[in-house]
Amino acid sequence: MFGLLNPASAVTSAVGGDGGDDGDDKEKEEEAERERQEAIREAEERRKEKHRKMEEEREKMRQEIRDKYNIKKKEEVQEMMPQEEPNPLMRKKKTPEELAREAEAEDEDEFTKLKNSIETQVNEIKSQIESKCSLQ
Repeated sequence: MFGLLNPASAVTSAVGGDGGDDGDDKEKEEEAERERQEAIREAEERRKEKHRKMEEEREKMRQEIRDKYNIKKKEEVQEMMPQEEPNPLMRKKKTPEELAREAEAEDEDEFTKLKNSIETQVNEIKSQIESKCSLQ
């Protein structure tokens, strides 16, 4: 009604209380935050375990299909994922400059490949034309 968050503290301060609940409120907030963080961590662990089990089931089905059709499994280029930091939300963030450099390097790789392939094709055509035509 009056925009007060805690009516009990308003009553105690109106009666003459000194509002000594600040320490208790901070402790309660800290405890609530710890519980919230723990709940988030547990939910993340449950989610990871669920996905791990689903992937195991998929791999079992893939293996059954490979066995049925005599298909050999491709070697995985990427090894198992390295163990992540305890909290992925706390990892070091990349700066915009780092992100731009990575994107530029990727683009450079694609463009360089394309440029090199075009240059080789042009050189081949040029050598074919030079061999067929000779100026006298």
